[in-house]
Amino acid sequence: MKSVTSYWRLATCLFVIALSAGAAAQPLAGKDFLPIRPAQPTDSGNKVEVLEFFYYGCPHCANLQQPLRAWLKKKPADVEFRRMPAIFDKGWLTLTWAYYALDAMGAVEKLHYEVFDAIHQQRIRLNDEKVLFDWVAKRGLDRQEFVRMFNSFGVKSRGARSLEMTESHGVTSTPVLTVDGKYLLAPSMFLTPGKTIDYERYFSVLDQVIAMARKERAGK
Repeated sequence: MKSVTSYWRLATCLFVIALSAGAAAQPLAGKDFLPIRPAQPTDSGNKVEVLEFFYYGCPHCANLQQPLRAWLKKKPADVEFRRMPAIFDKGWLTLTWAYYALDAMGAVEKLHYEVFDAIHQQRIRLNDEKVLFDWVAKRGLDRQEFVRMFNSFGVKSRGARSLEMTESHGVTSTPVLTVDGKYLLAPSMFLTPGKTIDYERYFSVLDQVIAMARKERAGK
């Protein structure tokens, strides 16, 4: 009888420990993510929207790209991911327009990561328009067409929209991922004691926050 009692005590203790560990693993508002207030509308239809607020000139954004690419390969099917250049200063406009010009020419997937590499590894000053135009031409794009797109009303309008989105989503630093217009997660919130980013936990929490947003959508 004593052994049975001991067994149940042990089982109960293990259950409580497991329950506590599970609770601790849940993402916490203010620590692992920030609520966006007021919540913002999305353009993703029935899918959960994930936006990446980034700036080509930001070294932390460059560091995010490899783990982000790994996550994108296995992201849930009901998640729509979009990139959104952030704007905090008028000096950021050149590289913002560069992104939208690449997008208008269908060249983002071809050159997006190369832009980061050119700026942060090769130290090429792509925020200089002439340098930028020459660089895209060397990458096989029609220089004249890129310049036309870069200076187009459509690209300038999308740049203005980026500024609005940066402000409305409460983005104050880059990089940042937002979920369904409701939650904001910054890699800087996941610093280890060694001052490196715990990307594994960052994307684990992202998945959990996406699950929260999915559940909220289902409850509507």
